[in-house]
Amino acid sequence: MSTPIIIDGKEVAAQVRERLKTEIAELKAQGHTPGLAVVLVGEDPASQVYVGSKVKACTELGLYSQKWELPASATQDELVQLIHRLNADDRIHGILVQSPPPPHIDEEAVILNIDPRKDVDGFHPVNVAKLVLEDESGFVPCTPLGCMELLKAHGLETAGKHAVVIGRSMIVGKPMAHLLVSKKANATVTIAHSRTKDLPALCRTADILVAAVGRPEMVTADYIKPGAVVLDVGINRIDDATRPRGYRIVGDVDYTSAAPVCSAITPVPGGVGPMTIAMLMANTVKACRQLTASR
Repeated sequence: MSTPIIIDGKEVAAQVRERLKTEIAELKAQGHTPGLAVVLVGEDPASQVYVGSKVKACTELGLYSQKWELPASATQDELVQLIHRLNADDRIHGILVQSPPPPHIDEEAVILNIDPRKDVDGFHPVNVAKLVLEDESGFVPCTPLGCMELLKAHGLETAGKHAVVIGRSMIVGKPMAHLLVSKKANATVTIAHSRTKDLPALCRTADILVAAVGRPEMVTADYIKPGAVVLDVGINRIDDATRPRGYRIVGDVDYTSAAPVCSAITPVPGGVGPMTIAMLMANTVKACRQLTASR
C-alpha cells in the first residue's frame, strides 16, 4: 500500500472556525452574540480540562460564554434549577453539562430538562428523533458530526460504501451510524459491539471503519481491509514512564500497524479530537441563528 492520507483534524477544525467567524460577524451585526453555558459538577481533572478548552474556544471566536462550576455535593435539584435558569436566559443559546457527572446525578434526567433548542450536545430525545428523521433543524452530537466533516473535507466518498462502526453509544456509535446511512451520505452501515461474533472479520469488510469502543489500540491491522478509511474516535491514556506526564494518549486503533494498510486514517491525538470542540461551536452558532429567528 502507498502512504495513507493523514486526516488532520487540527487543519479541518481551523477551517470550520474560519467559516464560523463569518457567521458570528453577521449575527453580531444583527445584534446577536451566540452564547454558550458550560456546566461542570465536581472536580474531575479531565472534565476541567475539557471545560477549559470549550471556554477558550468561545473566547477565541468571540462567543459569549458562561462557566458554571458546582461542587461534587450539588444535588440533582440544584443542577436542574440552574438549567431552567439557563433555558430562560436569552443570552444563552447553547447549554452543555459536562459528562460524566458524579454518580448521584441522573444524567438522563438532566438532559431531559435542557431546552432541546439549546441542546448543543444533541443528546435530548427531541434531537435524537430529528437525527433519525433527517430533520436538519436538530442538533447532532459533536464528535460524529466532526467525523462527517473530516470525510467531507478530504473528499472521501461515502455513497455506496460499507461502513462499520465499532461502538453503540448514544454519544458516538449510534449517531455516527445514522449520519452515514442518511440520504446525504448513502453508506451501508453495520454497527458492531462487544457481542459481535468474529469482529476482525466483520471489520475487514468495511470501506470505512469507525472505532469508538474505548479500548486502547484494540483495532490492529488484522481488522482492516486494504485501502479502507479509518476514523479513530478513541482517546485513551496509557502509562508511559518515558513521558513527562507519565502517560501518553492513544486511540482505539493501533496506529503503527494499521496505517500502512489504510488509504486514509485519523491520528490520535490531532484527528477527531479537535473536531469535537469545533462542531460544538458550530452547533452554538446554529442555535443562536435559529432561536433569534424565532423571536
